[in-house]
Amino acid sequence: MLVQKKVIVLGGGESGVGAAILARNKGFDVFLSDRSQLHQKYSDILTRENIPFEQGIHSEARIFDADLVIKSPGIPDTVPLIRALKEKEIPVISEIEFASGYTDAKIIAITGSNGKTTTTLLAYHLLKNAGLHVGLAGNIGDSFAWQVAEKDYEYYVLEISSFQLDNIIHFRPHMAVLLNITPDHLDRYDYNFQNYIDSKFNIIRNQTAEDHFIYFQDSEVIRKEIEKRNIPSSMLAVSLESETEQGAYFFNRKLISNVSGKSFEEDFAELPVKGPHNAVNALAAITIAQLCGLNPVAIREGLLSFRNAPHRLEEVETIHEVTYINDSKATNVDSVFYALGSFEQPVILIAGGVDKGNDYSQIEELVRNKVKGLIILSKDFEKLRDYFTGIVAHIYTTQDVQNAVNKAQEWSVPGDVVLLSPACASFDLFQNYEDRGNKFKAAVRNLVHS
Repeated sequence: MLVQKKVIVLGGGESGVGAAILARNKGFDVFLSDRSQLHQKYSDILTRENIPFEQGIHSEARIFDADLVIKSPGIPDTVPLIRALKEKEIPVISEIEFASGYTDAKIIAITGSNGKTTTTLLAYHLLKNAGLHVGLAGNIGDSFAWQVAEKDYEYYVLEISSFQLDNIIHFRPHMAVLLNITPDHLDRYDYNFQNYIDSKFNIIRNQTAEDHFIYFQDSEVIRKEIEKRNIPSSMLAVSLESETEQGAYFFNRKLISNVSGKSFEEDFAELPVKGPHNAVNALAAITIAQLCGLNPVAIREGLLSFRNAPHRLEEVETIHEVTYINDSKATNVDSVFYALGSFEQPVILIAGGVDKGNDYSQIEELVRNKVKGLIILSKDFEKLRDYFTGIVAHIYTTQDVQNAVNKAQEWSVPGDVVLLSPACASFDLFQNYEDRGNKFKAAVRNLVHS
């Protein structure tokens, strides 16, 4: 008698429920466990799909009886339950690892400390707009595993976080993109930057000579790491500083790409995304499109019709010639560096939240030269306030987003930019960065109607 393999899914969010559905569809004995209460949407889905689950508790005896554990990326490897599973030599993998074993689609995986969402959305848009049968998943959109269970795409464009890459074994993207590596989430990596670097480089761990590795050449961290490694995949560089033989670069305000003997050129000013960081994102996406065989007309049409996701340098309103920008997705200092670099106008910066061991020296010069006022929207404001006292002429602290926006309006004059770019996580005052961004937008629109 064939015994069903026991699969435990830890975490009942989008990735966990998707993994449970795929595991059930592949004939496994599946059980989902979440220490918190499930969102009603997901408990309803599990009930409908006849997948047993528990919430508010981890039944360790049942979990330790598993043959395989699929873990939510939000659960650190350091928690006692995961350590105990590893001591018992029960494999613990991520959803992307599990799902990738059940699809023959070409996988395009994109990671980086910043820019991966925009690059993923842009690459997906270019391919979809050109008529390719492509799915969007990973750290964005619907669960990768769920789509593998129910769809039959030729391509997947995946936004991949370091947390997802920590628990891979065989995951092998046909195209891997590494945009940048700057200190982030160090609390998950024993405050050791090299551990975080190694996690990001897991994206090419299983690549072969048949695969492609697209990387940002101007990053000193990435360059040094490449020199230390024997990388078998075909390497394509992206650069804002120098011409690349194979890959893409920025020259004379143009995006120029040369891949496999095919060239492409486009004026960056024509694109709907702005700023040097988005030039890097666009160059990476163009390289992906060329590797997928898109012609220049299709690439150009896709670039010009792209619209970025909310909360990423999203223009909310212009009120009395002052532009209000929602960049709530900027949850680390590097993101704020790119955001400030996108504007020539004087900036009133709204920042703050849960500090993740931030080093504000990275943005000190930009803040000194561009920021006329700093509004700290946070319960813990001391670190930001103390660092920028003497650097910014005006600093104000608050825990109320409407109060923050009102103060920004009071300080602003025509031609200014009010920029929400927090450099911090959102959990002190908001549910998540989307909630923070939505409440900022609502507060700005209250100005219009007041």
